[in-house]
Amino acid sequence: MKLTSVWLICRDGTPLADRWAHLCAEQLGGFGAVCHIARSGLNCNPFPDLLATGLPDLTVVLGGDGTVLSAARHLASYEVPLLAFNVGGHLGFLTHAPSLLHQGSGVGEDSVWQRIRDDRYAVTRPMLLEAAVDYGDGRLDYGPVGDLHLALNDFYLRPGLDDRSPTCRLELAVDGEVVDQVQGDGLIVSTPTGSTGYTLASGGPIVHPAIDAIVVSPICPMSLSSRAVVLPPRARLAIWPLGETGRVVKLWKDGAYAATLHPRQTCILQRAQRHAQMLVLGQQPSYFKTLRRKLNWAGSLGNGPLSSHDVPPST
Repeated sequence: MKLTSVWLICRDGTPLADRWAHLCAEQLGGFGAVCHIARSGLNCNPFPDLLATGLPDLTVVLGGDGTVLSAARHLASYEVPLLAFNVGGHLGFLTHAPSLLHQGSGVGEDSVWQRIRDDRYAVTRPMLLEAAVDYGDGRLDYGPVGDLHLALNDFYLRPGLDDRSPTCRLELAVDGEVVDQVQGDGLIVSTPTGSTGYTLASGGPIVHPAIDAIVVSPICPMSLSSRAVVLPPRARLAIWPLGETGRVVKLWKDGAYAATLHPRQTCILQRAQRHAQMLVLGQQPSYFKTLRRKLNWAGSLGNGPLSSHDVPPST
């Protein structure tokens, strides 16, 4: 990959991310790259201004998973590859360790940037979801220009009024067939990437990212019959709130506010035509190692580390 132009996206309010960004800019400058440093956060969206300057060869994200999700959502339409490092984040499930930036002193043959220039990396293209809202006039609103309703992790609908009981009643249709009515704290619709986030916390399944699927998980349902379900990737979902007019719900995309829905208004969700593009630097990346390292998955099996002695060699 050529490295002529690189964006460095820092987690807003994290001085450590700023320091890493300037280090990266210094290293990349040694390879002749022109770098633009910008901050991204809840109240800070740098992408409209950056996109007005043209597209970069690579976007480097220095933050947590939230910073990565925002970058993926805004740049998926432009097929800009992302390389993410966990700086100031919590789990950093979608990121690399920033210590990689010290390899090869940042400019040697084993440095991250030389490996990228030599195409010594892999690219994953995780699926995204898209949402549109029908406010009752038959027209679909896909979100404002520059911030379409896209999600790499998940969409979820939750009660929208703070002064009411934090429950709502939602009806779910799949491919035109009503399949469930959920009474509870809301409903999550996630990708396989998002299955280890809010969906997992709500009792949903872990779905391997190599599988394209849509996971629907109720949040604290008030019925034993409401359970998480895994749907095929081509499924088209429609969700609408029930009840009196004041019972509004809010739609959230990767944790960011998207829209407010009243009864008789509908949210349409389906797989997006766009994909995120994520660079992976590991020589033999393992999803299960990531689960163990980030989420302590399978950590209670026996008293010692997991062994591979009984695993037959691959053929």
